[in-house]
Amino acid sequence: MSNLLNRLGYLQTRRDRTPNLDLARDLVARNDMAGIREIAENMWNDNKNIHGDCMNVMYEIGRIDPDLIAPYSADFIKFLKSKYQNMVLGAITALAEIAKVKPEFTFQHLDDIKKVKETSSDMTLNKSISALANTSAANVEYSNVIFPYLLNHLSTCRFKEIPEHAERILPAVNEDNQYDFIKTLEKRIEELSGSDFTRLKKIIRIAEKLSLNS
Repeated sequence: MSNLLNRLGYLQTRRDRTPNLDLARDLVARNDMAGIREIAENMWNDNKNIHGDCMNVMYEIGRIDPDLIAPYSADFIKFLKSKYQNMVLGAITALAEIAKVKPEFTFQHLDDIKKVKETSSDMTLNKSISALANTSAANVEYSNVIFPYLLNHLSTCRFKEIPEHAERILPAVNEDNQYDFIKTLEKRIEELSGSDFTRLKKIIRIAEKLSLNS
């Protein structure tokens, strides 16, 4: 086993992800392209613990600098069909970051991302919303295709999901679509109470200020 892989949490017999995060930060700090390539290749390792840790390192790299994991975009799309849910979650997390710097790629794979969104729950669903929103935010063409889909989701999702998903969609809100976004949220806000109600009111206020800040 290489010295690099020996730094993974599993191979250090650690149950937490701190070693993976430390490794990701180190690879980014050193701009270690060869090291990142080795981690990317081992997302396909036969040992599920190693491939899971490598996926974890890759998306943590993406959170710091998505350009560094963009060359492996096609791999992440393939992992959306993995039988291992942690790999699906890791892949969509990575794609949500890649969408910020390579939206043309995620736009080309909207159907794959939508399928994950429509067949997953909890964190994987949340990350798929981010991937779609970050792609939508790139330009008018992408927004015209994706934003109505996101609004439809806000209109039909479980009421407990509304604040979380509205917050994730915020990056895609602009002057052209803010009215429809606000109107959609206002139709559902009466379903909420307590902290969820307060959180959604704050999101609406943020959206209302977009035209003032332009």
